[in-house]
Amino acid sequence: MAGVLYIVSTPIGNLSDITLRAIETLKNSDIILAEDTRTTSILLNKYKIKTKLISYHKFSEKEKAPDIINLILNENNIALVSDAGTPLISDPGNILVEEAIKNNIKIIPIGGISAVTALIQSVKRTDEDFKFLGFMPKEKGLIEKTILNNKFENLIFYESPKRILNTLNIILNTDDRRLISIGRELTKKFEEIKTDRIENFINHYKLNPPKGEFVCLLHKKTTNIEDETLKEKIKLLKNKNYTLKDISTILEITDRAPKNKIKTLFLND
Repeated sequence: MAGVLYIVSTPIGNLSDITLRAIETLKNSDIILAEDTRTTSILLNKYKIKTKLISYHKFSEKEKAPDIINLILNENNIALVSDAGTPLISDPGNILVEEAIKNNIKIIPIGGISAVTALIQSVKRTDEDFKFLGFMPKEKGLIEKTILNNKFENLIFYESPKRILNTLNIILNTDDRRLISIGRELTKKFEEIKTDRIENFINHYKLNPPKGEFVCLLHKKTTNIEDETLKEKIKLLKNKNYTLKDISTILEITDRAPKNKIKTLFLND
């Protein structure tokens, strides 16, 4: 009979944020796969877990996955952990899970804390929905495209201290009207959770070099979607040197938009 693959959530900073079930699972597994064995050893030592530890990270997962699958098929119970939080959420594990499914291996998730949920439970949002991006793209053009294509989404993403200022500047230049919430060093001694305008964060981090890992919530636009669409059409027509009268005539016909709304949006653009 084959063993089991456990996907185990671990603390994102404070080592006390681990479930009793996770501790029990790690103790009773035959092998623990760790993204960084040095990091995971700190957690295991705290809870006196003596289970064998094997390195398993994004640079080795494709190579090691077949051997891990064979171990499970030979009745070994394997626990997969990442450095912090939950495996497969911007962390290694997808290849192993895919192979486990192919081999009809039972996969058991062991839940726990997440930087994403820690942030959204600590800030005010206009509604419940959100889109998780993982890490924001590195290329300027891709960041701009992501922001413009998700104007009316609450976007949650991870960012490193080395890139946070650059990313915030690109977002500001792409859409400067949105608020952003930023969580830094969540659950740790110097935890920070703030909501502010993007330019205020930029000014702060210029004076205070950013440290730690960041999780960010770029709040959705609260402007009416129809108004936003009208504004874009008005801007396009203005750039083609159409007058307010011309634009009103066109949009009354194409969008059935009221003249007073068109005038307001035209003057405020």
